[in-house]
Amino acid sequence: MPARLIEGYAIISEDGMIATETGIMPDALKFEADKRFFENGLDSIDVVVHGRHSHEQQANSDLRRRIVLTRRIPTVAVYPPDKKAVLWNPAGAPLEEAFSALGLTNPRVGVIGGTDVFDLFLDQYHVFYLSRAPRVQLPGGRPVFHAVPARSPEEVLAANGLQAAQ
Repeated sequence: MPARLIEGYAIISEDGMIATETGIMPDALKFEADKRFFENGLDSIDVVVHGRHSHEQQANSDLRRRIVLTRRIPTVAVYPPDKKAVLWNPAGAPLEEAFSALGLTNPRVGVIGGTDVFDLFLDQYHVFYLSRAPRVQLPGGRPVFHAVPARSPEEVLAANGLQAAQ
């Protein structure tokens, strides 16, 4: 089987946060150019993977296959409000079971967060699109990776084999 392509997408504050302490992505992290890049990237993948607080909330969201991570079920289950989505507990089933539930084999994957989800795929990313919002600080917010702020997001990615593009 060919290697599965896994792409990460995140926009972060200068201090490495993806959301406030309450899990809300503030408007200060939203930019039209980044939104277009994000949408175009997700248009080219087969399945979006995210946690229950992360959702792309765009016009094409309900058209995309998605895997929503949760600890509330033992393995994999159909996500009732969305026939193109499944719930997946990584502690109870391999990712391939979630793919199978969506009728996918070896899909191109787009990971959009939150922190636990980004960390889960750290050793599997082929590319991680990391954007920073200038002059935005979210003290006490939710970090892109659990190792932040002790390490920068770039250091975390480099420690897992990814290098910044020049």
